[in-house]
Amino acid sequence: MSTDIHGGIEFRHPGVGTDYYEGEPWVSAMSLWPLYDETDYAAFGCLFGVRNYAGYTPLAAERGLPDNMSSVLRERLQPSIADGHLAEATWVSWAEIAGLDPATAPEHYIGRLTWSSLAKPFTLHQRLVPAEWSQEVVAAVGPRPQDLDGGGHYVEWNSGNLLCQYESLTVGSVLGPRSHWPHVFAVMKALADRFGDDAVRLVVAFD
Repeated sequence: MSTDIHGGIEFRHPGVGTDYYEGEPWVSAMSLWPLYDETDYAAFGCLFGVRNYAGYTPLAAERGLPDNMSSVLRERLQPSIADGHLAEATWVSWAEIAGLDPATAPEHYIGRLTWSSLAKPFTLHQRLVPAEWSQEVVAAVGPRPQDLDGGGHYVEWNSGNLLCQYESLTVGSVLGPRSHWPHVFAVMKALADRFGDDAVRLVVAFD
């Protein structure tokens, strides 16, 4: 059974602590969907430690829901967490995301290899691979392409009747332009430019 992500983006209202503002300290800005609509365990593991098969040191794992989260997100997430449909809730600030080193990678695995038959393109196989490919992987897709020696983040090639794809597991790759995360980050950055890096956060839970 696959694991999906749910949640949204919040910002801290600039009027918090003043005499004129009586609303919630954190305000819901936008749902995670439609900005993000993927199930990518490498990204989930990198950011939140969920399905962390690649072995990242996660940025924001197991923090739970913020005590002062917006009522909109609380009403959306809390009932499903209470009845067991959602779990592993956490949150991360834009300041933390902006501080990520794009070159960071897991200690052991360095890439994600995907292959499918050209005759049956919807039948996919995927494997996390270290720098040295096992004999099993080589037998399945052929030798490691020379293009990877140049540090390429994404390489695609044909091996017999197979279409093969290799993607680096660096932070800059799994959260980069081939993913949906730039859409999320663009909204968070726009809010942070107005309210401050620590005043914008992403709150999520997983099913």
